[in-house]
Amino acid sequence: MEKHPRQKLEFPKTGAQPIYTTPQKLALDLAQIFVGSVMCAVAVNSILLPKHFATGGITGLCLVIHKILPSFNVGWIYLLINIPLFILAWMAVGRRFFFYSIIGALAFTVCLRFIYVPISLDDNILSTLLAGLILGTGAGIVLRSSGSQGGLDILSVMLFRRFAISFGNTVLTMNIIVLSLVSIFYSLDALLYTLMVIYVSSKITNIVVTGLSQRKAVFIISPHWEIIAGEILKDIRRGVTIIEGKGGFTGNRENILYTVVPIMEIGQMKNLIKQIDPDAFVVISNTIEVINNRIGNQPHW
Repeated sequence: MEKHPRQKLEFPKTGAQPIYTTPQKLALDLAQIFVGSVMCAVAVNSILLPKHFATGGITGLCLVIHKILPSFNVGWIYLLINIPLFILAWMAVGRRFFFYSIIGALAFTVCLRFIYVPISLDDNILSTLLAGLILGTGAGIVLRSSGSQGGLDILSVMLFRRFAISFGNTVLTMNIIVLSLVSIFYSLDALLYTLMVIYVSSKITNIVVTGLSQRKAVFIISPHWEIIAGEILKDIRRGVTIIEGKGGFTGNRENILYTVVPIMEIGQMKNLIKQIDPDAFVVISNTIEVINNRIGNQPHW
């Protein structure tokens, strides 16, 4: 039997990740980091600290430490906790994400030290809702840049890339630690309000980061698949993949259309399919992440 030499696989070489792509992108990233840091500092200094509430992540841990050691400023505590995290993360994350996150951590530290906006709310529930809204919006704006505010973000990325520990597990573990400390050093009421802040801020962060740019995966089975595929390419201007399938009961060959579209185009997609084939079998599902230059939201870390 003739033996064929094993071919050596060659992969494209990639250079070091540039710190920024264009001056306009740099300015936009810095503006997002600054605005988001100001909003987060307002939530902490104007609501959480006066009300003696906490929140999740490294910021929540800093608030607990400040509760125990009130002479230490929250901003300096945040900076001191981030220093070892950045040292450990140097080789674990992309250079752009690393340097922008340093800027974000420093910006948040300075804002925590100097930013205060008087907010007068007597109702604690309204205070937690407003704190979660402001905190989540600020965190989301920062995450839409090329970096983060350090803290739990940099820790999550580092653990994911080095040990394949999911972001959800890291956030859950950190919040369990923070809530355990809150239950010890705060009142039961403060613990419940902290849970509300964490919930609201996480939901708002997801909305700000993904928002209307969230992608949906669409599977379409129809005898008129050629017409539908053509209309998707022409009218919606999205790519379509044709998958060869076979009916499990009938055994008939079927062509399945697969496409990924932004959530704001789902209505247009459904109307298009309905006009061509009202009896088409359509499955629309959520996507966690889509990586592609045209439609993707690939991670910047």
